[in-house]
Amino acid sequence: MRALQIAATGMSAQQMRVETISNNLANMSTTGYNARRAEFADLHYQQMARAGAINASDGTVLPTGVQLGLGVRPAAVSMQVAQGSLAATGGDLDVAIEGQGFLEVTLPSGQAAYTRDGGLKRTGEGLIVTSDGFLVAPEIVIPADARSISINAEGEVYAYFDDATEGQQLGQFNLTGFSNVKGLEALGGNLFAETEASGPALIATPGVDGLGTLRQGYLEDSSVDAVREITELIAAQRGYEMNAKVISAADQMMGATTQVR
Repeated sequence: MRALQIAATGMSAQQMRVETISNNLANMSTTGYNARRAEFADLHYQQMARAGAINASDGTVLPTGVQLGLGVRPAAVSMQVAQGSLAATGGDLDVAIEGQGFLEVTLPSGQAAYTRDGGLKRTGEGLIVTSDGFLVAPEIVIPADARSISINAEGEVYAYFDDATEGQQLGQFNLTGFSNVKGLEALGGNLFAETEASGPALIATPGVDGLGTLRQGYLEDSSVDAVREITELIAAQRGYEMNAKVISAADQMMGATTQVR
């Protein structure tokens, strides 16, 4: 009985949907997180009677035919790219990206990764790194005697000292854009990696080539909409229950068949 297998694919699809929603809700407080959405597609169809087939000797054709679907399959779990609200922190090395773009970081393997988490830190050597200790590119070193740090909208980093009134420029942050942001590979830890689907990294100064600007003293909140996620969760739960009822009904039908005398 096809209904058993079809309903099983439906339950599996709704389970994946719930897992995606669960991950979104778990990351409601994750800096720079964008919600994900599970997408599905129908499976192949069995052509019991193909539409357009000749049905009589006079050339009459079937207008619709008989096509039986075999269920549903996962098609994608895509990232819903959206700007999160900016929360004021007052931190010298907290930077939020207003608009498109990612900060580039260097992993211990030497591979480049990308993040929108602007909660940066300073090492004992004065290097600017992420919360996990990954070096932010290009490398910028803050002198130990710097009184304060200033980062403007274009990413220029200035240090101020007690014996000088003007700031000393230490370097400049760049932003990286991609033609298909949804094609990036999520690595965890708020990091992404370039893929064939995302296209090559396009590095430019903040505010140039369609990239956003930086705002010091702020962090970007998660873009997860809790109300929408709860609504999606209820719908997924109901879908799972209905597919389970189909399996129960199909089982009763098979039981009735075996009891026929």
